[in-house]
Amino acid sequence: MTSWRTKLLPPLLAIAFAVLLSSVALLISGADPLQAFGTMLRQLGQGTIAVDTVNLATVYYLAGLAVAIGFQMNLFNIGVEGQYRFAAIIAAIVGAAVKLPPVLHTAFIILVAALAGAAYAAIPAILKVTRGVSEVISTIMLNAIAGGLIAFLVNPDQFGVQRGNNVSTAEIPESGQLPGLPLGDLGALFGFFFVAVAIGFAYWFMLSRTRFGFELKASGESSTAAEAGGVNAKKMVLTAMLLSGAVAGMVALPELLGRDHVYGITSTQQYGFTGIAVALLGRNHPAGIALGALLWAFLDKSAVSLEQIQVPKEIATIIQGTIVLSVVVAYEIVKRADLAAEQRRVGRALGGNGPGGKPADVHEGGAV
Repeated sequence: MTSWRTKLLPPLLAIAFAVLLSSVALLISGADPLQAFGTMLRQLGQGTIAVDTVNLATVYYLAGLAVAIGFQMNLFNIGVEGQYRFAAIIAAIVGAAVKLPPVLHTAFIILVAALAGAAYAAIPAILKVTRGVSEVISTIMLNAIAGGLIAFLVNPDQFGVQRGNNVSTAEIPESGQLPGLPLGDLGALFGFFFVAVAIGFAYWFMLSRTRFGFELKASGESSTAAEAGGVNAKKMVLTAMLLSGAVAGMVALPELLGRDHVYGITSTQQYGFTGIAVALLGRNHPAGIALGALLWAFLDKSAVSLEQIQVPKEIATIIQGTIVLSVVVAYEIVKRADLAAEQRRVGRALGGNGPGGKPADVHEGGAV
């Protein structure tokens, strides 16, 4: 049974270490750490920053969930970056081309994005189960290929539309857009926020309430033991990668359907790589991933405020980097401490009496 320490202490230690290291960096540069961190926190109360943070966290959350599904099977799906970008361009092209009633149109675009992401993830999955190709290598290569595909498809000779100095897909009609939730002067919350919450709940339900989720985690722990129990390890690898790709395919949809309505070469990138850090910080748990996504989005959005007090905004990047580096170490430290405590508890429980009611360290011939 995993203790609360194993779940909560590692990310807290990682964040504390990141803040400490960043404070040292600030002091060396001649800045006041309390003033810097206070400025970042106050930024949340200004204008639309708070809602913008939640909107960005929605994107990070989906990326983190996509990575976490692979982690459950011990699969390192670095290809979330390429999968979501490929899915976004396909969804944008198809979404702008078809004509459907409002709700149906939006649902169709979401379905297309999920299927496109799954299809792109199927390539490394098939290579993994049929040829034993490492998913790390194949997904990294496919990330680069996705960039080339987007450049080809967005070209004005294909599906691109020239808008000033920018080239992007045709605009998705209003019937395919997903309106946000207006919050007055605070801004508008992405409508896809609620879809992301539903996906997170579905992920939790799958892992904790279904046989498939049990088999997924069992296969990740030991594929040999899972196969001995009747689980098809190759099928689980394929399924996990397809699910990961399907969720990855929706990473760009909050912005595509709720704000931009077009997709181009200049659209925001690197969400997939951020998802790896968010999944690590959240320990693959949907609630933990949500907190990690909020923290990452907060650091991204509040970093600009540091320039107001002549502090480099790269301090936020230092915090993010140290969190990634320390979270793995913190989990290992706490895990070992937890294991040692469990061994001591079992030792005390078994140390009192040995066979036949005699002390455990005493044999019939006398003391050892």
